[in-house]
Amino acid sequence: MAHLGLTDRELRAWRTSFRMVELLRARLEQQLQATSGLSNADYTVLALLSESPDRRMRLYELCQAAGWEKSRMHHQLTRMSRRDLIARERCGSRGVHVALTAEGLDALRKAVPRHGQEVRRLFVDRLTPEELDQFADLSAKILHNLETNEP
Repeated sequence: MAHLGLTDRELRAWRTSFRMVELLRARLEQQLQATSGLSNADYTVLALLSESPDRRMRLYELCQAAGWEKSRMHHQLTRMSRRDLIARERCGSRGVHVALTAEGLDALRKAVPRHGQEVRRLFVDRLTPEELDQFADLSAKILHNLETNEP
């Protein structure tokens, strides 16, 4: 069987981290959907908008903050605007602002407590404070490489 040219140690680290990310994402998605009707993508957009000044962002800034391509963001915003969670507003001749609506803010406020409890239950409470710091540092190191090196 091919091992991707990785040692047993490297393969174990890769497979464990990949499976952990996939399962964590799936469990959080299930919890969000069941308790608030939001998808993880909905939650991501709503959270980013809620943290920005005036609860609005330029489309390109929202794409950067989420780490998504423009086409993915466009499709996500179309679905969310149909549910009145966000609104698109013209900005200049070619720009677009994405604004959090009252309905979107209400949906986010309702989702945050249970989502936070689930993040704590599945992730935070499983690690010591020192392990959380180590995990954050290691993740930041890999994330920095991914964000600064083009595919």
